[in-house]
Amino acid sequence: MPSQRHYSPADRLLMQADAALRTLLPFSGQPSRPSPALLKTEAELSESEARHVAGLMRINHTGEVCAQALYQGQALTARLPQVRQAMEQAADEEIDHLAWCEQRIRQLGSHTSVLNPIFYGLSFGIGASAGLISDRISLGFVAATEDQVCKHLDDHLGQLPAGDEKSRAILEQMRDDEAQHSTAAIEAGGLRFPAPVKFGMSLVSKVMTKATYRI
Repeated sequence: MPSQRHYSPADRLLMQADAALRTLLPFSGQPSRPSPALLKTEAELSESEARHVAGLMRINHTGEVCAQALYQGQALTARLPQVRQAMEQAADEEIDHLAWCEQRIRQLGSHTSVLNPIFYGLSFGIGASAGLISDRISLGFVAATEDQVCKHLDDHLGQLPAGDEKSRAILEQMRDDEAQHSTAAIEAGGLRFPAPVKFGMSLVSKVMTKATYRI
């Protein structure tokens, strides 16, 4: 049975810096799966429709930036090796979402949010703090965050123009993946957060969505 490699704190910091650059630099994340939009026909959207869809996809892209940072921060401070590995695996899976959203944003003639570095830093700090408290809190935070993401995706799916099958395919696959992440976090021992905590998280989420819709 192969031995598991142990990384020093310096190694882990360098890995976190590499993950941050791959998340924030344009087209630096390489997806492991092709985009669900690949085989869908491009719809003829009006200028206002394309601008609105780009805003929605920009919100989702920033949400994936936050997810990357959250998972990386939790992986850095997780106590149990299996929890750390789960966080790192989840971060890898989120790279697909990050790349798909960015591809769609560019197809719509728009750009990712200039606020991404700020939200990455804030989310990384939250993830690392949760990991320092306990792995159970950390996993619970993942579940609660993914539940919030699923609600956003459902809302955005309802706002898409009827003919925009490319954006719809991406968001539907993302919703399925995020729901699986939430379930896995609870099954791994995550704490189910009470309603007041989830409400507070939803308020923070609203700040992010309003800020990144246009910039």
